[in-house]
Amino acid sequence: MDKVKVIGAGLAGSEAAWQLAQRGLQVELIEMKPEKKTPAHHSDGFAELVCSNSLRGDRLENAVGLLKEELRRLDSLILACADATRVEAGGCLAVDREGFSRLVTEKIRSHPNITVISREVTKIPEGPVIVATGPLTSDALSQAIGEYFGTDYLHFFDAAAPLVTAESIDMDLAWWQSRYDRGTPDYINCALDKEQYLAFVQELTAAEEAPVHGFEDKNVFEGCMPVEVMARRGVDTLRYGPLKPVGLKDPRTGREPYAVVQLRQDNAAKTVFNLVGFQTHLKFGEQKRVFSMIPALHQAEFVRYGVMHQNTFLQSPRLLDRYYADRRDPLVAFAGQMTGVEGYVESAASGYLAAVAMAAKVQGRPIPQFPQTTAIGALALYISDERVEHFQPMNINFSIISPLDKRIRKKAEKNLAIAHRSLDTIDQLKAQGL
Repeated sequence: MDKVKVIGAGLAGSEAAWQLAQRGLQVELIEMKPEKKTPAHHSDGFAELVCSNSLRGDRLENAVGLLKEELRRLDSLILACADATRVEAGGCLAVDREGFSRLVTEKIRSHPNITVISREVTKIPEGPVIVATGPLTSDALSQAIGEYFGTDYLHFFDAAAPLVTAESIDMDLAWWQSRYDRGTPDYINCALDKEQYLAFVQELTAAEEAPVHGFEDKNVFEGCMPVEVMARRGVDTLRYGPLKPVGLKDPRTGREPYAVVQLRQDNAAKTVFNLVGFQTHLKFGEQKRVFSMIPALHQAEFVRYGVMHQNTFLQSPRLLDRYYADRRDPLVAFAGQMTGVEGYVESAASGYLAAVAMAAKVQGRPIPQFPQTTAIGALALYISDERVEHFQPMNINFSIISPLDKRIRKKAEKNLAIAHRSLDTIDQLKAQGL
């Protein structure tokens, strides 16, 4: 029986290993935990969510919602486990962080075609192999990847938000509501008036940061920017970003607040909440001091402080093809955020496509073609587009998916039409026996 190595048991690696195994291939899944961890890792489980516990929007009018539905229809392990461990989050798909990782781990370890090997990889093995070690790739393997490609590849920095206990939130100063009252009221909202907001921003911009080697604002990916970096860009930046009050009404005043910090549940028991959009690399003591200035969090108990860690990604347009494989060697592929896809769902999608393509190559079958009319295909075509001169990580969005051949004025209706076209294509591909 054919054998494929998968390096890394994060979201992309777990998805890749599962898809290969489901297609009858023997898989060696090599993961450095628990033998070795990075500062951002907290558990021994697979598919550990080290940043937010949200997989973002779940509506078809939203591009990531479309990507989720494509993966569901394609029997994605990650989406199945996410749906099974879902916690309330309005129109978003958020999961019980520990329950999700535990379920993925159980599924992987119990699959008869998957052998898990616990060790650090320090050299790219001969194919067939999928390298899916993600943004937290160890220094030794990062160096090996650089040597393998013989070229420099970029890096950026990522930050994780702090977690607080539910019982320490002052609910006399907060309330439950989802923005615009969409879905159920799943967020705890903490209002700040103008005076409180200005004082908070002043202290946030002056707070002492933890030392991070090589950190510069220009290296921060916009989609996961530390809250203190946003605050330095202008006094109102946060009010138009993660602290925007639009679509919310403070029941104490009956009016829209000046600014709002939202908290989202981080576990199924609703005992732990994360500060939405508060990725940070402030010193722990400074996080406690400054974030406690938020009125409803004046007595907050922090169960985890935000941490900053280095992310690495490849110059994929120069290195990888539309199947996430090395242009020079189709039996060596990469997947996950190291390829420049940004986000949990996007990482899983890259693992799915890399694995499906690898299985076809190894088994001598035609490689399934995911066109740009699908979210999965559009993402893969973006990271492999040699015309891209200044490559940066990309979340899935409708702008990289092929437009419709007719004009629809209303954005939501247009996005829905694109989504239905995509899902028709996915259904056709699945009917062909992916």
